[in-house]
Amino acid sequence: MNRETAGPGDQLVEPVRNFSVLLSPTPRGGRLARLLAVEQLRSWEIPLNPADQIVAELAANAATHGHVPGRNFRLTLYVVGDTLRIEVTDTRGDLLPRALAAEPDVERGRGLLLVAALAGRWGVTPGPAPRKTVWAEVALPATGSRFSTSR
Repeated sequence: MNRETAGPGDQLVEPVRNFSVLLSPTPRGGRLARLLAVEQLRSWEIPLNPADQIVAELAANAATHGHVPGRNFRLTLYVVGDTLRIEVTDTRGDLLPRALAAEPDVERGRGLLLVAALAGRWGVTPGPAPRKTVWAEVALPATGSRFSTSR
């Protein structure tokens, strides 16, 4: 679902943009999250890097650690002002992620460290049960008026 929202009387210079989609908690769903995010960011004329990498890591975590049979995860992208917010919501609210120092000889476990390095801010919002949302925010480059108010 794509939305453009403006305040009372359409007084905002730039609309709030958002995109949200449900995906299967599988490796294929994780890959699809990145592909859909890239296409949405392109349509909004937003730089892909580092957002595409952040989406890939958060979606892979949702598919791997947040997997509950029969329950999807949600990818949501918001653009408000000069910030892109990436959210991935899954149904394993009982399993909160933490960025841990990875062992040098272990091939996994560095995803949230990468997110922390690429994002301006990131965190986890619990609930509503049984969900949690892992989010990251990326500052967008100042390029004048990035969006037109008509479409």
